[in-house]
Amino acid sequence: MTKPKAPKTHTSIPATTEAPNPKDECYTPAWVFDDLQLQFSIDVCAPAGGSPHVTADQYFAFADDGLTADWGTGPVWMNPPYSKPRPWVEKFTEHRNGIALVPFSKGKWFEELWDTDAVMVCCPTNIKFIKDGKPHGIFMPTVFAAFGQECVDALYRLPGRARE
Repeated sequence: MTKPKAPKTHTSIPATTEAPNPKDECYTPAWVFDDLQLQFSIDVCAPAGGSPHVTADQYFAFADDGLTADWGTGPVWMNPPYSKPRPWVEKFTEHRNGIALVPFSKGKWFEELWDTDAVMVCCPTNIKFIKDGKPHGIFMPTVFAAFGQECVDALYRLPGRARE
C-alpha cells in the first residue's frame, strides 16, 4: 500500500516563546546517526551545546529559536519537542530537505505530514532515547520522515529497520 503524495505548504509557524517542556528532553540514540551515515547541516532542535553524536555542522538549541532561524538549504536533522511538534513539522515540510524523528500521532499535523511526498518509515518499537544520559523508552511509536533523495537514501541504511 502506498500513501498519497500531495505536497502542502504551511505558513502558520509561530516563534518559540515558551520554555522547553522537561518531558521533551529525550535525545536520539547514537546508533541512528551511525546507521544513517549522513552529515546534516543543522540539528534544528538540539540541546544547549549540541548533542555529541549528532552529525551536524551547526546546532540550534532553545535559545537559538530554531523555528525563526534560517535553516539554509542543506539537510537538517529534527527530533522536535513531542509535546508540540506541529510548528516544527510545518517548517520541516516547507524546508523539504532532511530527516525528522516524530511520534506517530492521530493529530492533524501528522496527517498533513503523511499527505506530503515525504518517505516515512517506522522506528523499532524498542527504541531507547537518551534522557539524563541514560537509555529511556517512550510509550509511543515513532516514525522517521525524510525529504530529499540523499536523506531518503540514508533511511535505507537503517539495517532491517526502514520500510517505505
